Amino acid sequence: MAGYSQTGGSMIAVEEIRGQSTSQRKPLQQYTGGQPLPKSSGQNTLEKICKFRFELGPSSKDVLNFTNQLSVMIRAGISLQDALEAIGEQNSNQKFREIIKDLKNKIEEGRSFSQALADHQEVFSELYINMVAAAEISGSLSSMLQKLAEYLDHEAETRSQVKGAMVYPAIIAIMAVLVTTFLLCFVLPRFTAIFAGKEHMLPKPTKILMATSVFVRHYWFLMVPAIGAVLTGFWYFIGTQVGRLWWDKTKLTVPLIKKLCSSLYISRSLHTMGILLHAGVPILNTVAITAQISGNVLYKEMWLGVNEQIRQGKKVAVSLSQYTLMPPSVVQMIRSGEDSGTLSDVLSHVSDYYTRELKTVIKTTVSMIEPIMIVLMGVLVGFIAMSIILPIFKMSAVVSGK
Repeated sequence: MAGYSQTGGSMIAVEEIRGQSTSQRKPLQQYTGGQPLPKSSGQNTLEKICKFRFELGPSSKDVLNFTNQLSVMIRAGISLQDALEAIGEQNSNQKFREIIKDLKNKIEEGRSFSQALADHQEVFSELYINMVAAAEISGSLSSMLQKLAEYLDHEAETRSQVKGAMVYPAIIAIMAVLVTTFLLCFVLPRFTAIFAGKEHMLPKPTKILMATSVFVRHYWFLMVPAIGAVLTGFWYFIGTQVGRLWWDKTKLTVPLIKKLCSSLYISRSLHTMGILLHAGVPILNTVAITAQISGNVLYKEMWLGVNEQIRQGKKVAVSLSQYTLMPPSVVQMIRSGEDSGTLSDVLSHVSDYYTRELKTVIKTTVSMIEPIMIVLMGVLVGFIAMSIILPIFKMSAVVSGK
């Protein structure tokens, strides 16, 4: 069967070629009476091992590719069912292939595309489902899917920028741990023999360092599970309601990252609102969805509060003005958009501004973290070097009679 996929913005035909090697097997079958050679149990086991693969669920990149392909195929005049069938056959992720097949089956049963998507909310977000529902009403599914693809691509780029900003500090931190471990486990023990019997003469920093070295060398097998337990406990704590609130508050108060986090949350919220309003999603649904994807408990509570006040008849800007998380300049621009009836356009412009601001903040934050991490690493290595060299000078002075 023939299907289509999108590569570099063009349509490429994909044809199944199964069974084309049959003619090549005919000479072999002549020696077995026209029957294929039986497979041994060892061959069957080896084949199962080769075919086995562990797969996770569809990633955000899988959903982005699916949306791009579906948008192009529908724009080309292919029916939704045929497009889903073709994309499903080409998808390399088995779990996602089953989901796409289920979407096709439910559409053939008479359900709408948005209703079929709603049965897979672990893959398709509430924003995705609502935008498809709005497109079904307006009859603009192809263009809406293209906007969804642009939105998903924008979110992926933003996440990549934030993660990229943390790469260099993480590398410096790992290097600091490795260098410290090397010094404690391999360098410092060589000086232990020199200090043997003279422990009373050693300065306190050297005694602390030697005790640390002994502990690391002899009880390292306790440190690994202890560190794992601490990380697991922290992960569990921030998964609770109290821990999540504390963590989200911390991200908005730590000097180096608070501006980065606030710019990220504002850009994501306003960009989502602009996309949904432009798609024709009602304002109440728009604000409710924005609350769910904000990424921070404090911003989520703010948008839920705004949603409740909108139900009571208030405007978005009036409701936002009661909170300190949104800058006054943004609230003023939202008020202007509401008064002029161009709120979706205003939100798009403001979100674009904060997207550019986020890039600048990321560069600034990284440029500030780099020297701080280098200084901390230098202080740590310097402390170890001083703790080793200081008693040697002290003993030399005693030996020389000074």
